[in-house]
Amino acid sequence: MTTNKNHSPYHPIMGLDNGHHKVKAAAGHPDKQFPSLSPSSPPPPEFCLHRHQLLITQTPKMVIIFATVALSCLVLYHSSGDYNPFAAGNNPANSGINLVELKSILENATMGNNTVIITTLNDPWAEPNSMFDLLLESFRIGNQTKRFLKHLVVITLDQKAYARCLKLHPHCYNLSTNGMDFSREAYFMAADYLKMMWRRIDFLHAVLNLGYSFVFTDADIMWFRDPFPQFDKDADFQIACDYFKGNSYDLRNLPNGGFNYVKSNKKTIQFYKFWYNSRLTYPGLHDQDVFNKIKFNPFIKNVGLRIVFLDTRYFGGFCQPSKDLNKVCTMHANCCVGLDNKVHDLGIMLDDWRKYTRSLVSQRTTHESTVSWTVPQLCRGSFHRPRAPTKKDGHGRMR
Repeated sequence: MTTNKNHSPYHPIMGLDNGHHKVKAAAGHPDKQFPSLSPSSPPPPEFCLHRHQLLITQTPKMVIIFATVALSCLVLYHSSGDYNPFAAGNNPANSGINLVELKSILENATMGNNTVIITTLNDPWAEPNSMFDLLLESFRIGNQTKRFLKHLVVITLDQKAYARCLKLHPHCYNLSTNGMDFSREAYFMAADYLKMMWRRIDFLHAVLNLGYSFVFTDADIMWFRDPFPQFDKDADFQIACDYFKGNSYDLRNLPNGGFNYVKSNKKTIQFYKFWYNSRLTYPGLHDQDVFNKIKFNPFIKNVGLRIVFLDTRYFGGFCQPSKDLNKVCTMHANCCVGLDNKVHDLGIMLDDWRKYTRSLVSQRTTHESTVSWTVPQLCRGSFHRPRAPTKKDGHGRMR
């Protein structure tokens, strides 16, 4: 994996990629084709242009045909009312995104290169002694990570989570969704969970379209070190892994959508639109599984998107832990279901980190520390245990 220690978010050279630089694309799979389009969904312009681009080398009549077909695709596409990433200020119909308010929050939270850190919360994850508190605590006790709190934008999915966020943090945005209630715990792969995940992709598309790059982090990811020195400075889209195979450019890595660094440029805006629309091609799958499908698609190569998979030595999780506490940047409660299981094990993880930092005081060098993770515990085997029944707590909330 490419590492550049000189390109932190505060370094002026790490500017926003405007898409004009020629970047080598990640290799696509030669046998995969464009996914079939939904009968109710018109083909995007890039699909039409791809299919007819060879016509331009033919006779002048064929050039006219090509132009007619391409124009027809564009008219059909835009008449659908779908999201156009190249129309300034345009956003999906009924998206509930207040672009003026969102842009103001992003401006207040941005680093020097139009980059923010984004996480999402709903009520169960935002309640006291739950996930939000753990996330904030990790920033406070990590190695020089407290400074990132002023760049963290918290996207809440219901009013209760928004109210709690406002008490604890300066940059909160409430993302309403017409006809949807995200205030209860969304169990893995349940209908509400899938809607929440795709809502997130749609929202991040809007952030890119406003010109902001972002590090997206699930709230069950603990921050222990500055991740920016470990990012590839030439990549457009960088994503963490459940399982890393040793090569950051190998599309066979098994990614995890809970942590990614995305630069705002024409390529990533196109990609997020393609990713979001692909939910119709692969119904019933969440965003991570759909990404695993489309990462081999020729579309990725055609737009020139450079994908990098993040090494679990630095960006680990319960699936494949980062074994060296002297290198770890983030740790994710992945390969785990159930809010209570995650909260329990992440609390222990923070204690492990505190023991590690205390051990450094009595050691000559960081390499002499023998502290290691004592998790997962409750998360281990959580997929195979029956889910605890939902019941109301003393405040009338569903637990």
